[in-house]
Amino acid sequence: MRRTLGLDGGWAAGVGTWQDAVRELRRAIEQLGVMAVINGVVENNTHRPLSVEEFRGFALTDPYAPLIFVNGADAKSAQMFTLAHELAHIWLGKEWLSGFEALFPGGTDVEDWCNRAAAELLAPEREVRARWQGVRRQARPFETLARSFKVSPIVAARRALDLNLVDRRTFFDFYEEYVNRERRSGTKSTGGNFYNNQNTRVGELFATQVLRAAMEGRIGFKQAYDLTGLRGGTFQRYARRLGVDLP
Repeated sequence: MRRTLGLDGGWAAGVGTWQDAVRELRRAIEQLGVMAVINGVVENNTHRPLSVEEFRGFALTDPYAPLIFVNGADAKSAQMFTLAHELAHIWLGKEWLSGFEALFPGGTDVEDWCNRAAAELLAPEREVRARWQGVRRQARPFETLARSFKVSPIVAARRALDLNLVDRRTFFDFYEEYVNRERRSGTKSTGGNFYNNQNTRVGELFATQVLRAAMEGRIGFKQAYDLTGLRGGTFQRYARRLGVDLP
């Protein structure tokens, strides 16, 4: 998967933020012809947020138009794992709705396989073992490891457990402490640029195909509006940002 995506070893450590890493992974996935959509609300309605408790993502393994959807209401570091996990479903050819159940084993064989594939894609065993020696005695080793691979600290801790770098008690003590800390602090979205967000909410690959279909008369503009969730001048400005000049 890494070879096909063109992701070299240590690629995540070379990007500045989790958001940059998510953007880079999504771009690599879409270059394969897989639509990758990240949205935390229904269409563009910020008053209708999607629940992370209900699902984190899903994959549609259509041979013509494969699709990955990631719940954008989740933390950016968690979105990284979801993207990789759903890509594993595409690779395997198995559709699924993913929640991950705190990354504990005991799910279906397909879910367990996709979890292992996603973990190895984002945090290769060889690299984790090499980096662990430098962080294991730090006050927060899992957070440091997480920043290197742009995954959540929970994923980093679980990876360390699976590779026998820590024992189960260390993992579960950290898990409980980290979850309680997140619940106390909470997270809020900063919003960001509206038009840049459309590339993740709609999917740049999907939006480009819709725009081309409208330009060629294969679909009407009303249908293009409905498919992208954009209207009028907003639709035209977004089209220009994608390099499509509408009449």
